[in-house]
Amino acid sequence: MRLLVIEDETKTGDYLHKGLTEAGFQVDLARNGLDGHHLAMTETFDLVVLDVMLPDVDGWRIVKSLREANQTTPVLFLTARDSVDDRVKGLELGADDYLVKPFAFAELLARVRTLLRRGLPAAAVEHLEIADLVLDLPRRRVTRSGKRINLTNREFSLLELLVRRQGEVLPRSLIASQVWDMNFDSDTNVIDVAIRRLRMKIDEPYHPKLIHTVRGMGYQLDVMSED
Repeated sequence: MRLLVIEDETKTGDYLHKGLTEAGFQVDLARNGLDGHHLAMTETFDLVVLDVMLPDVDGWRIVKSLREANQTTPVLFLTARDSVDDRVKGLELGADDYLVKPFAFAELLARVRTLLRRGLPAAAVEHLEIADLVLDLPRRRVTRSGKRINLTNREFSLLELLVRRQGEVLPRSLIASQVWDMNFDSDTNVIDVAIRRLRMKIDEPYHPKLIHTVRGMGYQLDVMSED
């Protein structure tokens, strides 16, 4: 599940990003309203966690814009404004839930999971595709050029992460937390070994090559020009 957090308070944003990532979600963090609004309108997310009081474009305007564009992604408002009028306003604009700061992370996580369960049928995606690579998510099967590729459960999860974040350079720390549910240890090569095995199965016999190493940064899955 991919979440977007829009929060301008540095400590709160980092806290949410760390906690939700450790809970097993893919998390994008926008530190202002303009960036958050752009991401929410142009990328696909399963849930948006949105601060109301942002310095450039406030949360009210962002959720109103999303709903006017027929975006049905669930939105959880976070705000220090705790009046009944504010809560009613947020819900009437199209937010799905409203949590007042300060909050317990356990409650936030419970609300996030509830909203995701509620919206799952409409948001469910059964297939992911890039070039001639196809991931059948319900069956956890992979084909390339129509040929079945046998992957371990961990390899499938790694490939799914790369495909869902197509074009993004994913650092080893993010891969470790999302696929292995662990903090990244710079002394281990488990991620590099897993990437190498995945390449042997989905890249070596085929063209174009999809998995790329970005030195000093991480890994990226995309169709690159071979000029």
